Amino acid sequence: MKAKVLATLAGLALAAPALAQNDAPKETITASFVGVDGTDIGTAHLSPVSGGGVLIDAEISGLPADSWVAFHIHETGECDPASGFKSAGGHFNPTGAAHGFLAGDGPHAGDMPNQHVEADGTLRTQVLNTAVTLGAGETAIEGRAIVIHDGQDDYQSQPSGDAGSRIACAVIGAST
Repeated sequence: MKAKVLATLAGLALAAPALAQNDAPKETITASFVGVDGTDIGTAHLSPVSGGGVLIDAEISGLPADSWVAFHIHETGECDPASGFKSAGGHFNPTGAAHGFLAGDGPHAGDMPNQHVEADGTLRTQVLNTAVTLGAGETAIEGRAIVIHDGQDDYQSQPSGDAGSRIACAVIGAST
């Protein structure tokens, strides 16, 4: 099963459409994470990648120590802790694909690999999502949200991978 996930991830990188140079912002986009109590817990920097996609470089603290967590792009750029971050809506899915790297008709644009949180409760990651852009168009993610769940994505349950509660959220904000 691991081999299939890795092959799917590699295929996504190779199959991504090229990003037109005039559509991609040259600046990095930031996203500031808040936890369920509303406090600031980290930041992500999102950068356009030559040839297509977005590199997400993030550091988030205060997460469940020594655990795997789901890491997704959600459709709505609103992170209301009082709603348990339900305000961020569902996964970003502009093409109507199935959820998950193991789903026959998946994955969709908001799907990203599970991430491991270290023993100190800090997640440090760099994720390349080749299905999204920072420029114009239906796959653009500025103004959307990144959500971290308290469990890992099973890469196949519909519509969101049975990943558990939403524990951190960041609105993908302005250029820097």
